[in-house]
Amino acid sequence: MESRRGPLKSAVPSNIVSPVRRCSRTACGRPAVATLTYVYADSTAVLGPLATYAEPHCYDLCAEHSERLTAPRGWEVVRLLDGSAPARPSGDDLEALANAVREAARPQERAAEAGGGRTADPMEVARRGHLRVLRSPDN
Repeated sequence: MESRRGPLKSAVPSNIVSPVRRCSRTACGRPAVATLTYVYADSTAVLGPLATYAEPHCYDLCAEHSERLTAPRGWEVVRLLDGSAPARPSGDDLEALANAVREAARPQERAAEAGGGRTADPMEVARRGHLRVLRSPDN
């Protein structure tokens, strides 16, 4: 748009407005990576991946502030995993896997506990949930 004096200029220089959302914490200018929302009825603080849009009752946090987040006494913090990040197995997952391998290595004991060694499939030696241990066809 032009006036008689020339092109109109914006009141706010465009280099000050950043398309990157910043951390909501005071004096922190780092880029936001997570969004914090409070559920007051449940006394819960929910920290999840950065929301698509900035909401008025949500707070955007940088990586450092999202990792150090604590809630008031009596409140619970729920951390939602980012679907794009690879899931890392927990210690409980690894321990459960090790226990399953140990039990599979003792097929005679499990077969005796499961009903006197009688199974529907003569190749089946032991069973745990949906997992089965089968006898080798050579034996």
